[in-house]
Amino acid sequence: MTCDHCARAVSEALRSVPGVEDVLEVSHAGGSARVFAGPDATAERIEQALARAGFQARVRHEAPAGAPAVIARPASDFDLIIVGGGSAGFAAAIRGSELGARIALVEGGTLGGTCVNVGCVPSKTLLRAAEANHRRTHHGFGGIPATDGRPDWALVRGQKDELVTELRHVRYWDVLRAYEAVTLVPQPATLASAHEVQLADGRTLSAGKTLITTGSSPWAPPIPGLAEAGYLDNAGAMALERLPDSLVVIGASAVGLELAQMFARLGVKVTILEVQPRIAPAEDPAIGDALGDYLGAEGLEVLVGVQIERVSRTNDGYTIHFRREARGHTAQADQLLVATGRRANTRGLGLEAVGVTRGQRGELVVNDHLQTASPDIYGAGDVLGDPMFVYVAAYGGSLAAENALRGNTWRYDLSAVPRVTFTDPAIASVGPTEIEMRARGEEPLVSHLPMEHVPRALAARDTRGFIKLIADRTTRRIVAAHILASEAGEMITESTLAIKAGLTVEDVTSMFHPYLTLSEGIKLAAQTFDKDVKTLSCCAA
Repeated sequence: MTCDHCARAVSEALRSVPGVEDVLEVSHAGGSARVFAGPDATAERIEQALARAGFQARVRHEAPAGAPAVIARPASDFDLIIVGGGSAGFAAAIRGSELGARIALVEGGTLGGTCVNVGCVPSKTLLRAAEANHRRTHHGFGGIPATDGRPDWALVRGQKDELVTELRHVRYWDVLRAYEAVTLVPQPATLASAHEVQLADGRTLSAGKTLITTGSSPWAPPIPGLAEAGYLDNAGAMALERLPDSLVVIGASAVGLELAQMFARLGVKVTILEVQPRIAPAEDPAIGDALGDYLGAEGLEVLVGVQIERVSRTNDGYTIHFRREARGHTAQADQLLVATGRRANTRGLGLEAVGVTRGQRGELVVNDHLQTASPDIYGAGDVLGDPMFVYVAAYGGSLAAENALRGNTWRYDLSAVPRVTFTDPAIASVGPTEIEMRARGEEPLVSHLPMEHVPRALAARDTRGFIKLIADRTTRRIVAAHILASEAGEMITESTLAIKAGLTVEDVTSMFHPYLTLSEGIKLAAQTFDKDVKTLSCCAA
C-alpha cells in the first residue's frame, strides 16, 4: 500500500468477503490488516478479493478451522482466572465475558488498581485545583483582578477523595454487576500451578488459563538513610492531612514533575532533585530544558545532575545531602517525596515454581501474544514493565484475554503509544526523538514550531512551548511528535493517528483544521517542514 486511498480500498475489499464481520485495522504504514471473521472468510477468499482490488496479499494468521469461541479445560472451575483487579484485569474480564467465558477476577486489595485510586484520577483533579489557584494571580489579561489567598487543602483533598470513591463504584463495582459471567474473589492469591490459584483462605480455584495483571508499585532507590527516615510516595503525598511549608521531590519524570508543580501552586516551597542532566529525561532534550525554565520562573528550585549521598530526618524535617558539579550541598524541607519510578508487583505470586520468567526489574517476560514461558499463563498491564499507562494496560488486558481464550490470534503492538505529562505547560509525545533516530543511523526531517505562531496560543495569552514533528526523509511519513504546550495532551492524538495510518506531511497539511484551536498547531508544524509560517496569513493552506 502506498497511500491512505489504498488503505480505504483494502478495507472495502475485505468487507466484501463473505464471513468478514469487521475490519479492525488497515495499516498503510505496515502494509497489513486485521479482520474479525467467521469460517466462511477463508484465506483464499480474502486473498482473491484483494487481488481483484489490485493488491497482492497473503493471510499471515488465521484461527484454526472450527476453533471454539473459548478454549475450555474440562472439569475446571473457570475458563480464565485473572489475578489483579486493575485496568488490565477489568479489560480482560470484560473481553472474556463477551466471549462467553467463565471468569474469576481475584483481587486482594482495593478494586480498580493504580489509575482510579492513587494515580491518574486523583492526581489530575488535584493538578486542576492547583492550576485554578495559580491562575488567580498568574494570567496574561489586563483588567482582570488578581486575588491571592491560602487554599483550603482539606476541602480540595476531600473533593479528590469523593471523585475517586464515585469513579471506583461507577467504573468498577457497577461495571462488574453488568457481567454475570465474572465472579469477583476479594482475596490475595498465589499460583499453585499453571491452572490453579491458591487463595488466602486455603481454597483453590482452577481454570484453563491464568492471566496476571497485578500492576506495579512505587520504587525508591537504595539511598543511605532513606528507608530509616521514611518518605512520601505519590499516594502518600496526595493524602497529606495538611500542606507542608516546604517539600523536596527526588525524581523529575512525569509523577515527580506533576506533583512538584501542584504543591508549588498551592503555596509550598518546592525543590526538585534529578540525577539526569535535565528534567523529563525520557523526552526530547529541548522539552526538558524549556520546562525547567518555566518551573523556575514559577518559583520552584530545579536542580539537575545531582548525586544524592544520604537522607536524614529530625523533628525539624528532612535533610538531603547531595553532590552537584563536584561540590557538596544540602536541601532541607518539611516533607520528602520520592518519585523515581515504579516496579512490577510480582513478588510472592509463586511465579518461579510455575515456570514464569521475570526480567531484571521483576517484570513478567512475555512474547508478542502476551504469553509467558508457561504457555497457559499470560500477563498484561504494568506488571510487564514500561510503558505503564492505563490505556496500554486496558489494551493489553483485552488482547491477552482474547489470546488465552481463543488461541494466540493477536499480537501486542506498541508501535504508536502516546504519553502525556500533565504539567503546565504539558508534555505530550509519540515516537522516537531525533537523537534516538540519529543514533540508529537515520537522518530525519524535523519541523520546529514555537507556540507563538499558533493563533489559539496568542489569543489565550499563553505562548509557552513548541511543537516538533519528525518525518521520514524518504517517504515524508510522520514518525514522531514532541509537544510542550498548555494542552499538549489534547493535541497528541492526531499525530498518533498519523503515525498509525502512515500519513505523510502532505496528508496532514491537506486536512481541515478548525481555526483558533490548538490542534491547528499540528497543521502549522507540518507546513513548517517546507514553509516559513511567519509569512502565511491566518488559515493559509
